[in-house]
Amino acid sequence: MKKLVNRPEDVVREELTGIALAHAGRLVVHTDPHWIARGDAPVPDKVALVSGGGSGHEPLHGGFVGPGMLDAACPGEVFTSPTPDQMLEAAKGVDGGGGVLFIVKNYTGDVMNFEMAADLAREEGITVEQVVIADDVAVEDSLYTAGRRGVGATVLAEKICGAATEEGRPLEAVAGLCHTVADQSRSMGVALTSCTTPMAGRPTFELGDDEMEVGVGIHGEPGRERRPLASARDVVETLAGAVVGDLPFGDGDRVLAFVNGMGGTPLMELYVVYAELHRFLQERGITIARNLVGSYATSLDMAGCSITLLKLDEELTRLWDAPVDTPGLRWGA
Repeated sequence: MKKLVNRPEDVVREELTGIALAHAGRLVVHTDPHWIARGDAPVPDKVALVSGGGSGHEPLHGGFVGPGMLDAACPGEVFTSPTPDQMLEAAKGVDGGGGVLFIVKNYTGDVMNFEMAADLAREEGITVEQVVIADDVAVEDSLYTAGRRGVGATVLAEKICGAATEEGRPLEAVAGLCHTVADQSRSMGVALTSCTTPMAGRPTFELGDDEMEVGVGIHGEPGRERRPLASARDVVETLAGAVVGDLPFGDGDRVLAFVNGMGGTPLMELYVVYAELHRFLQERGITIARNLVGSYATSLDMAGCSITLLKLDEELTRLWDAPVDTPGLRWGA
């Protein structure tokens, strides 16, 4: 497989060098251990948001560091959880006295390491809360999780909670808001190809030219089933049908519809999916009040997409609309 890297074992370190150079002044990239902070951190008295996970999902999470979103992100090696010392240093570095909220995707390594870091931070006098995102309806347990995986809703939680912290809300209120976003979001994805990690140099799994994996995870974990390749309309019927039926979403609901590319999917195809999702929801009396279309939580070079729906109310809508200024998401700033 062709990759624009030097040595596979150096790819994360060299990626962070590039991030530091590209966003000098806006972001500060720390090494030994690795963590990324907004340029003005710590912000006095503001709740600090910290997230992270394995690299390979860019712009999640480092691309979402900045005003209106995360205060810090901890990048692990490719598809590998960051370590507790990364999370502890990030929490210490961005805590401005308002406490720290860890936003964690439900993967076993992430949850365990963030819990360890939270305990260590509390021993140093930092107030820490933790919210786990588990929005993937595809499978209940996977190779990487106990319970549902955390996927696209993580982006929405980071944005909405980031807006709340800019308003000066206290830690308990921001954590409660994060739980609301997690509880009211559902996601499911499909893969048309596997991803290829730099170290392996070969596909994580094999898919035939006429096959797709329904319910795939963002690390290439198996989904609900492998089936013949289908049209965009049929894919949306499958994904959105599972998502809508799980919460459930119903007639009269207003939602944020997030069509996410997995890294190797052209934007053209994501808009085709969005059009089909709009039709699907409209037929059921569900209104798309806000949308996000693009590759924001990726799986390296995987072709495919995921659909995330968040049930909105006035508060969530207002916080979603609030200004944000990060490398990966920016408006109103």
